[in-house]
Amino acid sequence: MAKSAASRSLDPAPAKTRTAKLIKAPVDPSAVETSLPHLDRVIHERMRLGIISALAVNDSLSFNELKKLLQTTDGNLSVHARRLEEAKYVDCEKSFEGRMPKTAYRLTTAGRKAFERYLDHMEALIQAMRDH
Repeated sequence: MAKSAASRSLDPAPAKTRTAKLIKAPVDPSAVETSLPHLDRVIHERMRLGIISALAVNDSLSFNELKKLLQTTDGNLSVHARRLEEAKYVDCEKSFEGRMPKTAYRLTTAGRKAFERYLDHMEALIQAMRDH
């Protein structure tokens, strides 16, 4: 009788694997340190990078505009925007239009400088990889 797909996936028999031998050239740790700059972990996270990037090319964006642009949830956007606020990279202005609350974000001077440093770091990393 043939085994079902579910029972085959539960078989404890080891799968045949092949291993490749990697030959690594010696790496000078000091060269790595200078060619791979430390990235700003606040900006480097995908959602925060998206927020910073969007604000870098717009004077300001509302919460709903960012949410739609980044295709994310209210909770996800608010957590990441708050982290950028805590780092002083983003300013948040809350107001009301009639009875509706409105939240607008803009990039601070410190945020713009941090983003420029981040981009410089990424360019250095790309260049180091191309030079390798």
